[in-house]
Amino acid sequence: MLDDLDLSSLADDRTRDLVLRLLNLIETVTADLRTAQAEIQRLRDENNRLKGEQGKPAIKPGRNGEPPAPVDHSSERERHTPQAWTKGRKLDQIPIDREQVLTLDPASLPPDAEFKGYEPVVVQDLRLQTDNVRFHKEKYYAPSTGVTYLAPLPTGYAGEFGPGLKALTLVFYYACQMSEPKILEFFHHAGVQISAGTVSNLLIKDQDVFHAEQQAAYLAGLRSSPWQHLDDTATRVNGQNQHCHIICNPLHTTYRTTPAKDRLTIIDVLCNGAPRTFRLDDDALAYLDALGVSPVRRQQLTHLPRDQMLDAPTLARLLDDFLPGLGSQPRKRILEALAVSAYHAQAEVPVVHLLVCDDAPQFHWVTDDLALCWVHEGRHYKKLTPCVALHQQQRDDFLTRFWAYYHDLRSYQDHPTPAGRARLEAAFDTLVATRTGYWALDERIVLTRQKKAQLLAVLAHPEIPLHNNPAELGARQRVRKRDVSFGPRTAEGSKAWDTFQSLAATTKKLGVSFYHYIHDRISGANQVSPLADLIDERAQALNLGASWSVA
Repeated sequence: MLDDLDLSSLADDRTRDLVLRLLNLIETVTADLRTAQAEIQRLRDENNRLKGEQGKPAIKPGRNGEPPAPVDHSSERERHTPQAWTKGRKLDQIPIDREQVLTLDPASLPPDAEFKGYEPVVVQDLRLQTDNVRFHKEKYYAPSTGVTYLAPLPTGYAGEFGPGLKALTLVFYYACQMSEPKILEFFHHAGVQISAGTVSNLLIKDQDVFHAEQQAAYLAGLRSSPWQHLDDTATRVNGQNQHCHIICNPLHTTYRTTPAKDRLTIIDVLCNGAPRTFRLDDDALAYLDALGVSPVRRQQLTHLPRDQMLDAPTLARLLDDFLPGLGSQPRKRILEALAVSAYHAQAEVPVVHLLVCDDAPQFHWVTDDLALCWVHEGRHYKKLTPCVALHQQQRDDFLTRFWAYYHDLRSYQDHPTPAGRARLEAAFDTLVATRTGYWALDERIVLTRQKKAQLLAVLAHPEIPLHNNPAELGARQRVRKRDVSFGPRTAEGSKAWDTFQSLAATTKKLGVSFYHYIHDRISGANQVSPLADLIDERAQALNLGASWSVA
């Protein structure tokens, strides 16, 4: 009955308003019913579990008469502009290891056959074989010193295994997402005698060279642009829930696993894990004022040293002395405010001026500006599930305008002009001024309007992306690794996960073979340039902060 409802056919305004209210009440009751049904089913499943039974099975959707497929909130179809597919050339990228001339048997040719040269054909292949070496180390003994002298092993051959096997172990585990048992199985099939414990040690132990280079690459990635993507995903360390933060731009991807993901932790991640510092200045006081910290508490803070870097123990002692009885929430706000000010005042780590992220509260206030992800914003509208056909149409119509505006922003990025900026600001105001009468949709549009500055950061900085997909794709790699290997069991293992996943993702962005890079470092050849140098070189060419330079 409601599918063909036409409100314009109702001449009386009061009747039309009443019908609108009833339709919205239907939506509200339906949403509450869905929530209640889901909660009832959860409680039933829990009750069955406590009785030693099983809950409702997760039945995958079928073709005929079975439960429908889960709702897809992806905006890829609307956001992505299809590109014409062309087959790329591979021959130019294939290094030739050897050449071989193939001949014909003269007896198989007719008498008048003439030689016309050669026709090249490139065939790719891999050779998998052991390279076990018995080294005969020269040995000398000097009676005068009482010391035995032994010839050292070549670089990279420390222990019982050579650089090729060590490099493969790291590449299989961190880049190819293989589990330790599968790596062990592969080596056994290849004829290598190695234990599960040794494979684990090769993945974690004695990796200081790689930890140091990853740290340098991260600092280079931070200084390569004034903006960074940021996202996080869960990671279990020794069975405990922790959080993996993904920081990236077009030249690097860095992973950092921490126990928490609050604002102080975000600052720790951006400071590359340096000890926390705090600073009381005008910016910190303004931040506290914006958060609603009482004037009395702000006045008490004036007893602290101004414009000085303080470490955590010193600040804790000062707060206990001058702000006795300080509650946990005001104390947290004060620590955050002083930590943010210290981050912007320090010079050891490049300061990020803008984060491209979602609207999670811990990302706010850390940097000068935020650029919110349009895909995340569009997802809120996708999650609206109206049951009234009129409301469905209104939501779909608004989403069509929403994504049309998004594509206008993309066009602006290619050719930014002051006139284009003014036009798009006015168009955004028109878009979010929409009123449909569908309460849930109108409330969502109001929330979008409140994020105008963050959603339109691209107008001032056209080089920043409109979405946070690079960080989400980085998070997906950690999720896949988590699915395969569950999670590291020690802090050392967690550090190795972060380091090698960072190196694998960064080398890919720089066009460097991860295997060749790892083998180069383990063997001591050092033919591959330091990743930090490559990032610095590419950053000059890309100029990822062009709009900041103009400003």
